[in-house]
Amino acid sequence: MDVQEVMTEMGRSARAAARVLASSSVEQRNEALLQIRAAIAADRHAILAANEMDLEQGRESGLEAALLDRLALTPTQLNVLEQGLSQVAALPDPIGAISDMRQMPSGIDVGTMRVPLGVIGMIYESRPNVTIEAASLCLKAGNAVILRGGSEAIQCNKRLGDSLAAGLSAAGLPAEVAQVVPVVDRAAVSALLTMPEYVDMVVPRGGKGLIERVTAESKVPVLAHLD
Repeated sequence: MDVQEVMTEMGRSARAAARVLASSSVEQRNEALLQIRAAIAADRHAILAANEMDLEQGRESGLEAALLDRLALTPTQLNVLEQGLSQVAALPDPIGAISDMRQMPSGIDVGTMRVPLGVIGMIYESRPNVTIEAASLCLKAGNAVILRGGSEAIQCNKRLGDSLAAGLSAAGLPAEVAQVVPVVDRAAVSALLTMPEYVDMVVPRGGKGLIERVTAESKVPVLAHLD
């Protein structure tokens, strides 16, 4: 399949997974978070080895020291990721929370209820820890997510994606709830930005150039910062 076909299939499966996730309980989503933590713990040596492959490729391609530092995933940082999954699991369920209730002159009570958005497209650079952090927050809030990390972190991100899939499946949820884009072609970003039928919001995290590109090209609502 070409890049567009890959992204279209990911979008289609994410939309289907989001529907299943929307009917899940907070207990099941919390169990998925803990199962993802267990999967990372079981695969930590392979995850660190994949990160070292990315670092070696980065050194060979002349990445600056600061970029290599952001790319590195140490055993301590992996421990923090695992702890973070437990912390997100312990947070209150955001779905269904009601605020700003007020009574209208007609006697009807009106307020705001939190509901899942659906499918989030996450576009980010360098740091592989974002793969797990973004996925965990989306999962807790009942959203499926397509994760497009930087090409320099592809091996580590794919390995972390395996842990996400394993944890979700162990909790009885579709593995497609959290998918890592497996290709480094920049066309994958363009495809993700132009699939409003499958993606409900895009969240870019990175430098100003990335934010500007996403904001200019996207046909999907963007939650972004510039400076």
